[in-house]
Amino acid sequence: MKPRIAFLGTGIMGAPMCGHLLDAGYPLAAWNRSIDKARHLADSGAEISGSAATAVKGADFIIVMLSSGPVVDSVLFERDETGQSVADQLAEGACVIVMSSIPVETAKHQGLRLAGQGVAYIDAPVSGGEKGAVEASLTIMAGGDKKDVEAARGVIESMGRLTHVGPTGSGQLAKLANQTIVGITIDAVSEALLLVEAGGADPAAVREALMGGFADSTILRQHGDRIINRRFEPGAKADIQLKDLRTSRELADSLGLDLPVLKVTEELYRDMCSNGRSELDHSALYLEIADRGKRT
Repeated sequence: MKPRIAFLGTGIMGAPMCGHLLDAGYPLAAWNRSIDKARHLADSGAEISGSAATAVKGADFIIVMLSSGPVVDSVLFERDETGQSVADQLAEGACVIVMSSIPVETAKHQGLRLAGQGVAYIDAPVSGGEKGAVEASLTIMAGGDKKDVEAARGVIESMGRLTHVGPTGSGQLAKLANQTIVGITIDAVSEALLLVEAGGADPAAVREALMGGFADSTILRQHGDRIINRRFEPGAKADIQLKDLRTSRELADSLGLDLPVLKVTEELYRDMCSNGRSELDHSALYLEIADRGKRT
């Protein structure tokens, strides 16, 4: 018998991740606040739960894919209308795997709180966006006790490529590094393509020319294509990118680091979200930068 999985959060990323776990033969209970986003998983064999606390009963691994640290805290520890919380229902020896991007200190606090009741905790945020979730090619950065990560490896690697990067909280540190690079690189690609367009060259041809050189990147390939073809339906939403950049900057501040490009990029995403583009893909930063020129 394969271990039983409870999956909390079946949105843009969570739903295809559930699909891969089901394809791998894991019995799975799924929960989402908007239950309609989970119902289709029943066709693949998932049990759809009406509450998070119900979903985790008897689960060996509890995977959390929710929007923010406060939301994860709320779902794990606050009691619902039945008077039960997820934490109340966890069996000793179970393992909680938080794949959301949350603050480092939040992950450490959650891990300590669950350890007190004999529950293992892994912070395992992901990179790769919707495409990576659909293709099971996510980059997964795991923090936690090595033996817990190894015990969960088969489950986690059903969804992507796992690297154990250190103790609890280290996964979130790695994700902040990732998101800092992603946000800044989207800005760089956006500015470069705006420069090309304003100068009269063909941006698609320039992108093709740059691929394979020192300026090449996944951002240039995937988001450069999005920008050129103006396809800004969300794979990773701008407001989530802003949340991660804010968390990176706040951590840098707490460590006494001055990271000037991070600060500028956070400001650009903050303006983008304030100007009505929070629900677009984070590559739509291109539109914000283009509009800044028109406003001056």
